[in-house]
Amino acid sequence: MRIGEQQMARALRSWRDTGEPLSTALAGAVREALLDGRIRAGSELPAERRLAAALGVSRGTVTAALAGLRETGWVHTRHGSGSLVRLPPAVAERVAPLSASGEAGSLIDLRRAVPAAPQQPYLEAMRRAADRAGPVLAEHGEPGPGLPELREMIAARYSHEGTATRPEQILVTNGTRAALTLLAAHFRPRLTAVEIPTYVDALHVLRAAGTRLVGFRVTGDGWDLDQLESSFAAARGHLAYLVPDFHNPTGALMSPRVRRAVADLAARHQVTVIADETLRDLDLREKPVGLLRIAGALLIGSASKSVWGGLRVGWIRARASLVRDLQEHPLAGPLSASPMQQLVAAELLSDPKPVLELRRDELRAQRDHLCALLDGDDRWRFTRPPGGLALWLRLSATPADTVVRHADEHGIALVAGPRFAADATLTHYLRVPFTPPHPVLDRVAAVLGDACSEGRGPSLGRTIIRERTTARHTREEGLAPAGTVTEVFM
Repeated sequence: MRIGEQQMARALRSWRDTGEPLSTALAGAVREALLDGRIRAGSELPAERRLAAALGVSRGTVTAALAGLRETGWVHTRHGSGSLVRLPPAVAERVAPLSASGEAGSLIDLRRAVPAAPQQPYLEAMRRAADRAGPVLAEHGEPGPGLPELREMIAARYSHEGTATRPEQILVTNGTRAALTLLAAHFRPRLTAVEIPTYVDALHVLRAAGTRLVGFRVTGDGWDLDQLESSFAAARGHLAYLVPDFHNPTGALMSPRVRRAVADLAARHQVTVIADETLRDLDLREKPVGLLRIAGALLIGSASKSVWGGLRVGWIRARASLVRDLQEHPLAGPLSASPMQQLVAAELLSDPKPVLELRRDELRAQRDHLCALLDGDDRWRFTRPPGGLALWLRLSATPADTVVRHADEHGIALVAGPRFAADATLTHYLRVPFTPPHPVLDRVAAVLGDACSEGRGPSLGRTIIRERTTARHTREEGLAPAGTVTEVFM
């Protein structure tokens, strides 16, 4: 597709206002317009002379700008066929979303620990899915339990990993949140035992279902069994939601001993355990070993963290009778995944190893880089996570909200610990994703260090206000007192 010179000029907007040399400013404007969607990747650029006239600059300025873009992979010139704008491989194949790398604008957005799509494998999967979509398009397209081939594929993977599963035990949903929403709507629990901290969106889903949350503590070093037992006792006859594999946000991996203890407690207190396995594939250990599952747990998962959050396909693994009951629930249809998305998922999940190996290698290197930058500093503590997407920092003196405000002033968006806590505690904790490339992690570490420098700590008055605010949030959120962790850091 050819883009006209006037259209190009409109897409670049006020590109001269940067104060940089014109050729540098023009190259930067082309990159931003491409990343912002104002210019489509693959578009053919106007001839240099015509573009220069439309922009009111010399042809030499345009030539220099395009030469720089060509050298860095943003423009591809085919002799005799013009120049095309494109995303360079370094951008198209990276783990970090552009929003987390600072390349989509000035903000480095680390409020969500998520990867970008593996572009080439994903595009190829979409093409293969489209090529064989005829039989699916010939059907009614109404919601159901999922495409048979996808259910068979997911069931086979569970069986291969030691959890014997039949396709009729799989219900495909529109992601993990949809799976949890459907289960909460089906069971309608009055109480749910949850980890403190835990996945933010799970808290939203459970609160929307009207359940009261009973918390038990998790750190980078693992689960507090005493608090876990009291929480399960309080939630007797109801639900528990856990993330045992590379826990979000701490990155902790539940030991076999704790998994057995969870199964025993669930049986003793008649608690239905929902185990979220979304991060299970992001095992960053050098020599991974097989992961046991919690006996009797309902399993939910998706490819949102291992592939891409935009692939809205998740699933529930449960006994076949429960899957049939869930299919009949009024929310099952709205929470189902589209057939075409399921076809793409089937293509990607048929052989996930190449994508996963590349992702694990990159994430492992970025995790180790960030750990090296932060290690040995008494302003914070952390445990090097064996998997997942983020570090969980315990700040020694500076409140997390102070660090978040300081980081925001320097163009970095982070999330403080209370967002992950059912009881609004964890005021000295901070999640720091290691999804960005090394230069961005360098900048993040520098901003953290500056934010935690001497003199930025809270006053006693601010600490008291924080205690009162935490207590108020606890009452407003309807938290059950039994088993709930409340921490106040002075």
